[in-house]
Amino acid sequence: MPLCEPGDHFASLVFSNVFSGVAWEGGTSSCTESQHTASEHPSHSVSELQMQCVRAWRSLNYLCRVAHHRAWKRTQSHTTAARLDLSGIYPPIATPFTAKEDVDYQKLEENLQKYAKIPFKGLVVQGSNGEYPYLTVEERVEVVRTVKQSLPAGRLLIAGSGCESTRATIQLTQKMAAAGADAVLVVTPCFYKGKMDSRALIHHFTKLADSSPVPVVLYSVPANTGLELPLDAVVELSQHPNILGVKDSGGDITRIGLIVHKTKAQDFQVLAGSAGFLMAAYCVGAIGGVCALANVLGQELCELERLCVSGRWEEARVLQQRLIEPNAAVTRKLGVPALKQAMEWFGFHGGSCRSPLQPLTEAESQQLRRDFSSNGWL
Repeated sequence: MPLCEPGDHFASLVFSNVFSGVAWEGGTSSCTESQHTASEHPSHSVSELQMQCVRAWRSLNYLCRVAHHRAWKRTQSHTTAARLDLSGIYPPIATPFTAKEDVDYQKLEENLQKYAKIPFKGLVVQGSNGEYPYLTVEERVEVVRTVKQSLPAGRLLIAGSGCESTRATIQLTQKMAAAGADAVLVVTPCFYKGKMDSRALIHHFTKLADSSPVPVVLYSVPANTGLELPLDAVVELSQHPNILGVKDSGGDITRIGLIVHKTKAQDFQVLAGSAGFLMAAYCVGAIGGVCALANVLGQELCELERLCVSGRWEEARVLQQRLIEPNAAVTRKLGVPALKQAMEWFGFHGGSCRSPLQPLTEAESQQLRRDFSSNGWL
């Protein structure tokens, strides 16, 4: 295959920029006979013109190879995005810490061994419940690398790589891919939320998806960011071949249904962002869920998925209702400290959070226990 196809605009541009003293036709060189060229450029000797031709061709040769390599990388990433099936349940795993607030990799490994016995589709690492805003970049990458080493074959690893700037998000995404992530979950930038309109967010996610070596999953979590990824932005971004889907944690079922409806022409996958509305999300076309409660009741969330997929809606309804209160307790009501406390009750390592997050008060802990016990879980 030629390095650049005849008529290639890229080739024409390079030729015209690298060497303007020779005529080029249709994107290919037309260095004419020496006497004719010399007569047009009397200040140049024939040998000088020939050397310029050689230099121009070498430059084009190199740049075309770079262009084809980049195109190949994009094709590989986009092909992977088209193949990757996200359907199923994922716990956004917590990050255990030592008493000194260092990442406790031993306890993380022990949690991973227990999760391996539950039929999850995969794990989300460094999502909101992993306390990613409080970890350094190096810690975030090392946690992903540790999880990858313990993950059973066939299970997906989705790594949170969102940062405030597009540049930092691209850099961290590349590091997460190198650490073993199969895809990245990317939260909306939110510090300057007043300027994060559809135009800014489409630009951000498009630049990321253009350069990411792995597929991208959009992440809208307005409870934490104060910003909902606009519907029109989701629809436009769904057309990008390297944007695989969205995790929507807002809980608006009409919005989730609209996303499914308006992206049905694309191979775009919608994940519910919470166990509290998982069944409802399946009803309107979601294909799975990333659910904090799966850290505690993983087997039960996988059972709810099975019931929904098999159309056993009455049984699904009964189970879903029993999950609403405990899910609310470990998410919007009491947050990550409550999730970690519940994990301890159910045989996992939760432990304390990294400061400034504080442990539950005694009253909060009692309320948390009631939310689980009144629904038959404790």
